[in-house]
Amino acid sequence: MENFTSVSTESSDRKKFFKRLRSQANPEPEEMSFIGHLEALRWHIMRSVIVWLAAAIAIFVFRDWIYDNIILAPSSEDFVTYAKLCSFGHWLGIGDSLCMPPVKIEFLVTQVNGTFTSALSISMIGAVIVAFPYIFWELWCFVKPALSAKEKRYARGSIFWVSFCFFLGAAFGYYLLAPFTFNFLASFSLGTTGAIQYKPTINDYIDSLSNLILGCALAFQLPILAYVLAKIGLITSGFLKKYSKYAFVLILLVAAIITPSPDVSSQIIVALPLLFLYWISIQLVARVDKKKAKEEKEWS
Repeated sequence: MENFTSVSTESSDRKKFFKRLRSQANPEPEEMSFIGHLEALRWHIMRSVIVWLAAAIAIFVFRDWIYDNIILAPSSEDFVTYAKLCSFGHWLGIGDSLCMPPVKIEFLVTQVNGTFTSALSISMIGAVIVAFPYIFWELWCFVKPALSAKEKRYARGSIFWVSFCFFLGAAFGYYLLAPFTFNFLASFSLGTTGAIQYKPTINDYIDSLSNLILGCALAFQLPILAYVLAKIGLITSGFLKKYSKYAFVLILLVAAIITPSPDVSSQIIVALPLLFLYWISIQLVARVDKKKAKEEKEWS
């Protein structure tokens, strides 16, 4: 009996020893005060602003090339989307249904500092797009200490997927939605006399293009948002299926807000991928529901 007691005591001491070693190797972070959290947030914001400013300065330095080859591209006659869509329509066997007549848009500058403010807008908005992965990484670094080990495991790869969906949405808005929108607006006529000439200001064009790109980039975050809400327990796949009719109406409203033109075809182009993203969200949430049900069954 004494031998058994001594062995169990040695085993307990050994466990305590190794536990102490692990705690020394991986010390638990001390709880920060409210001021400490504000200080940490300040440094995350400062680093994000520095990276954003660096990207904005780089874009401003190469503004001529960016303006000619990126900003004006969706409004030019030889933009890649026009030929690709037309070829895709012929491949589908629907003739020239997807062929859009290329348009040439002439822009105006109505302010003394119009070109300079346009260059600043291009630099600042472009820097947000370029620096987005780093900005989101800084946000993740600020939130990460407050998460449990299980939540951190669930969020593994979130920076990649959020950035991927962001750039996918931005590419969709730039390569597909923008040509449809500008083509419709440039070809839309008012009156029969021809007295009205379509010559938008360059600032108006840049604002419209930015809204299309950033709007689609944010809208493509729908699956990520649904996954996070499902992990928290706020939504389920049954909830998403039950309110799919209302989601359909909401998606149409979002498509109408994103597209600056009243063109129905442009709104449909936005609504279709959003509906597809909603379907993907249901599948992701359903997987989360199955995993939670399995864990609850194991615990019970």
